[in-house]
Amino acid sequence: MHYDGPMDTRAASTLPPGFPRDISRETMAALPIRSYAGEVLIVETAADFDRAWQDLARETMVGWDTETRPAFRVGERYLPSLVQAATARAVYLFQLSRMDFSEVVGGLFAEPTIVKPGISVADDLVKLKQVIPFEEASVLDLGTVARRYGMKQTGLRNLAGIFLGFRVPKGAKTTNWAAPRLSAQQVNYAATDAWACRELYLKFKELGMV
Repeated sequence: MHYDGPMDTRAASTLPPGFPRDISRETMAALPIRSYAGEVLIVETAADFDRAWQDLARETMVGWDTETRPAFRVGERYLPSLVQAATARAVYLFQLSRMDFSEVVGGLFAEPTIVKPGISVADDLVKLKQVIPFEEASVLDLGTVARRYGMKQTGLRNLAGIFLGFRVPKGAKTTNWAAPRLSAQQVNYAATDAWACRELYLKFKELGMV
């Protein structure tokens, strides 16, 4: 089942004061751009795998996202190429074609004691489970939380602008995520999205929204 937090019955009118329900392009454009500045580990070896496993197991909350090779033709369709997971100490990038990550990635999503906040999680989960089979537990859609509070814009970048006060860069979204080697721009983009989901959850928790 999906984890929707203990605030399921809160009314939209309880949105904390000082936070608008939407943000204009002009206001967004005036915000500073922030990217994840911590350690990023592309999991490539058995040692990397063990480190990621141990770090993820220490957490009670892990921000996450996936990336998929873009489709430009009618009927073209791809499954996720990358899963990124953010802890308090690092962001781990799992290139799904590199090795069998079913134990660590599948284990993370199935673990009920670790909350996994993301954005628009339903489609990501459906596609990810075609690559790695698991039964998800404690997965939280931050957009769903925002909609409960009457938010009109529930994408990661809008929510980060409203609640975190910065712009999340989006330049690498349509690049080839199935490439054997990710570019520095791709690594930064992917890590930032997972980190921003983690930061947004922490802000929601601080405000009593989850």
